[in-house]
Order: sequence, then C-alpha cells, then structure tokens
Amino acid sequence: MGPPDPRRRFEQIYTEHYAAVAAYVRRRADSPDDIADLLSEVFTIAWRRLGEVPAGERALFWLYGVARRALANHRRGETRRTALTQRLGEELAAWAGSPADRAPGAARAAFLRLSDDDREVLALAGWEGLGGAEIARVLGCSRIAARQRLHRARKRLAAELAAADEDLAGYGPRAVRLAKENA
Repeated sequence: MGPPDPRRRFEQIYTEHYAAVAAYVRRRADSPDDIADLLSEVFTIAWRRLGEVPAGERALFWLYGVARRALANHRRGETRRTALTQRLGEELAAWAGSPADRAPGAARAAFLRLSDDDREVLALAGWEGLGGAEIARVLGCSRIAARQRLHRARKRLAAELAAADEDLAGYGPRAVRLAKENA
C-alpha cells in the first residue's frame, strides 16, 4: 500500500484539529480579522509542510507550535507597523503643513484662490521641481499642453497677486511680466 493521498491527509488534519487550533488562536489574537489571517497561515503552512506533520494526536501539538510562531510573527509585525506609523506621524507633524501654508500671507491667499488644476500644475513645477515633460506625464497630456497650462496658471497667479496690491518685484521679473500681460 502506497503513501496516503496528500489532499485526504490534509483534509483529515484540518477536520480533526481546526476547532482546537481556532480556539487557541481566538484566545490569543486581538481581532476577528487577525484570527482569520492567522488560521489561514497555520493551515497554509500545514499544507506546504504536510510531510513534516506528525501522525495522530501529535499533529495537534505541531499545529499549536505553528500557531504560536505565527502569532509571534504577527505581533512583531504589529509592533513594527505601530512604530513606523508613530515615526511617520512625528515627521509629518514636523513639516507643519504644506508649502502653501508657509508662504507669505498674500501669496498663500492668491494661490488658494486659484482653481485646483492651476494649483496642481504650479505645485508640480514649484514644489516637486518637475519640468514640462514630467508635468505632461503626470497630467497625462502633451508637453505643449503642460507648458501652456503652467504658463496660464502662472499668469493667473500673478494677476491674483497684483489684484491684492502685492509688490510683484519680490517674486521676480517673470511675475511682473506675467501680471503686465494680464493687465
């Protein structure tokens, strides 16, 4: 008589020991989602390492060992994710808002009065440092269209600054020229 069919053997192990392993995991895991993930992991490992699963009642103890290690791995992962989330939160708090929030009052107000599309194209050029070809890829348009959008957005920003009686000389000669083009 040959070796037992792997599928039947796995089904037998699963049927006989699922309830006990589920109870073991349920008592130690924090959420229903974690329980489902951990049970799935335990029985996936059992399937992959079916040749190592002992016969009879010892299979349950082997599965408990797999579940214990899966729980430990899960907890380590949660600890790493929590630490990463905290670290990223601290870094983001240190940035204290967007560049628009740190701009001088009149410039910030003028920028925020622009349309979402104008703000995006100006941000891609100014904050992200992208050129015309790169902006075109981000926006999904031609290079010419991206350059036109950027030029028009700059003109509208200069017009907003001029309307606020802001001294455009502080923003450079291009701002002065663009405001004059709009006048």
